[in-house]
Amino acid sequence: MKSEDDVDDAGPGPVVDPRALLSEVFDAALAAVSPARCLPAHLPHGVDRAVKGKSLVVGAGKAAAAMALAAEENWPTPLAGLVVTAKGYGVPCRNIEVIEAAHPVPDSASASAAERIMALAKSAGPDDQVLCLFSGGGSALLTAPAPGLTLDDKQSVTRSLLRSGAAIAEINTVRRHLSAIKGGRLATACAPARVVTLVISDVPGDDPADVASGPTVAGRTVPADAVEILGKYRIPVSENVIRHLRRPPRPEPLSHVPGETSVIAAAWDALAAAARTAEKKGLGVVNLGDTVQGEARELARRDADLVRRMVRSSGGVTAPCVILYGGEATVTVRGHGRGGPNSEYALALVAALRGMAGVFALACNTDGIDGTGDNAGAVATPDTLSRAADRGLNADNALKENDSHGFFSALGDLVVTGPTRTNVSDFRAILILPTQR
Repeated sequence: MKSEDDVDDAGPGPVVDPRALLSEVFDAALAAVSPARCLPAHLPHGVDRAVKGKSLVVGAGKAAAAMALAAEENWPTPLAGLVVTAKGYGVPCRNIEVIEAAHPVPDSASASAAERIMALAKSAGPDDQVLCLFSGGGSALLTAPAPGLTLDDKQSVTRSLLRSGAAIAEINTVRRHLSAIKGGRLATACAPARVVTLVISDVPGDDPADVASGPTVAGRTVPADAVEILGKYRIPVSENVIRHLRRPPRPEPLSHVPGETSVIAAAWDALAAAARTAEKKGLGVVNLGDTVQGEARELARRDADLVRRMVRSSGGVTAPCVILYGGEATVTVRGHGRGGPNSEYALALVAALRGMAGVFALACNTDGIDGTGDNAGAVATPDTLSRAADRGLNADNALKENDSHGFFSALGDLVVTGPTRTNVSDFRAILILPTQR
């Protein structure tokens, strides 16, 4: 007797190549949130008439250079300014300078960019306009240590937080309270100029205060919140950090930050585009939303249970369908391998499904980088475990070592996109082919 997971493939129906289909769905998601597509419609109206003085552009994030180029190409007059993006994510602009810096741990280029951007902001006069362009990655790329802190302090805290399993909102809360530019401080420096901020969101809930830690948006946290987070994850910090966070209260730009802010693209836009593409291919779509958060391997176990329930409740999947969702997965690093949240998710899903027939999955970061790897994520297939066994690889052992990159690299199943120059966080697609008993 066959188990519920031991199903016969009834043929793929409209699905010719599951890997190609997953790739096409992912490509549609990326295209929908590219700066060239999503930014022009959100530029301020009448910019050539409303502003008497100059228009400056500043920005930070993995999409910042592409956003700057889109602004230049759709602005009626020449623009000048400076944006900072991750290494490999730059694009040539006509007049806006592009700097590349390290991510996810800031470097001296991050600090230099922040210093120069603050100087540009302070140079703006009452008749000027400052267009601020931010996307995910900006927290590391735009680094200005608060008074009394050093770049070493910021680097050390960042490294520890990234390995701790902390959620992105928690990480950015700490970053914001250790910064001289985040939490609305950049917007305050621009006053009295007009400030317009356009944001491509990589955070669940799309709160602009959490994207790049909100350089032009007031935060709703206090230093005590940062202290609590550092304690929760047992993050070692220097005396400089403790002294800064426990200093007596002082006026900060946390309530009346000037400017207008718009989120121009987010994970939901990517999911909607992916769903449209899947439906055109004859797939049913189950969209779980864009705010899914949690430890990568726990999400994978949850999703494996969901797939089994779907198959069981229908007596076998009778039509191809795809489960889609976005959000932010985390990894608590305990091993000595290499990987990221998306490849670890794919590895944990493989381990949980144990070769379940007809189920394929793609898990990728929309910025093109999973953790610190050279890949966006990975693809899981029904024969992943058997192919791994042929190469002497064990999925459970790889999970223990947090070595998802090594596991999927050996199988040729890493998804490598190169820099996408956008960032709306994680993207997951689980394809279930038609099956019959």
